[in-house]
Amino acid sequence: MSLQIFTRTQTAGVDEAGRGPLAGPVVAAAVILPEGFDVRGLGDSKALSREQREAVEPRIKAETTWCIQFVEPSVIDEINILQATFLAMKRAIEGLTTMPERVLIDGNQVPPGLMMPGEAIIKGDAKEACISAASILAKCARDRFMVETDLEYPEYGFASHFGYGTPEHLEAIRVHGPCPIHRMTFSPLRPELQLCLTLDQ
Repeated sequence: MSLQIFTRTQTAGVDEAGRGPLAGPVVAAAVILPEGFDVRGLGDSKALSREQREAVEPRIKAETTWCIQFVEPSVIDEINILQATFLAMKRAIEGLTTMPERVLIDGNQVPPGLMMPGEAIIKGDAKEACISAASILAKCARDRFMVETDLEYPEYGFASHFGYGTPEHLEAIRVHGPCPIHRMTFSPLRPELQLCLTLDQ
């Protein structure tokens, strides 16, 4: 399936990275592609290698209108991951220096309260070039944050699993307990489950 590219610069693509991990922020990006943008190298960020994403990221940033926004774990715990994702997306859209007339959102829901029409597209990051570009920016930004955070909390291995619930990560939580970037409302980090982990030691 080939990517579609909108020639009207008033259309922005929006995507997020980091809904599922046990630690770290959820990150959203919004991107408006200019007419004639070369879509080679774009695609679903999850299907691209880290090297492929990082190779195309500078060109997206240099040639498009874009904004990246983070929502921290404490906010995720306060309002839940779905609302935090919507918040990150809205902030990314509102942070664009050119306001789009419409937005295309990866997934099956449009964030409420947008100032312009929005359309949710399932697997949109593999169908629409502007969503693909947003997916790549969000993924690169979040991965970079987790690699940098690994220097502060090396015992958790964030640079290898990026906060996802791998066996390595779960064992680190069992041994060391949670750190400040863990999402305490996510299983197995909820206090009652932390107690179970402690009793199992």
